Amino acid sequence: MTDLNVTQLGRVVDAPDSPEAAVLERVPNPQSDTLYLARFVAPEFTSLCPVTGQPDFAHLVIDYAPGDWLIESKSLKLYLTSFRNHGSFHEDCTVKIGRKIVEIAQPRWLRIGGYWYPRGGIPIDVFWQTGAPPEGLWLPDQGVPAYRGRG
Repeated sequence: MTDLNVTQLGRVVDAPDSPEAAVLERVPNPQSDTLYLARFVAPEFTSLCPVTGQPDFAHLVIDYAPGDWLIESKSLKLYLTSFRNHGSFHEDCTVKIGRKIVEIAQPRWLRIGGYWYPRGGIPIDVFWQTGAPPEGLWLPDQGVPAYRGRG
């Protein structure tokens, strides 16, 4: 695994201006013959309300069962950072992230939970998955309690 064919890992890279400009990268999965779950947690995800421009905050939990590819974590961090100045509703951000990971990594299965902190008194939690999880895949709870002043 000497040639990973990535452009950001091990280099100084500026944060992308938008999700469209961000480069999400993948690397070969050395355990592609094994069914397992990988999890990314982003407890400080931010985006902007597309109407008011006010910041929105979420705790994202991304679970996926890799196939031939893994998501390269630095590129994921940069991709998620690209939403900081991006205006989208909670539902759009959450599903867009899940679909982008599926497009790039082609996992056996993926689910994303977007646990959005309230603005205007209403938390909005958004969940998306690619279908039924593969038989035999261990699915731990996402570990984010219902909003009662999370934290």
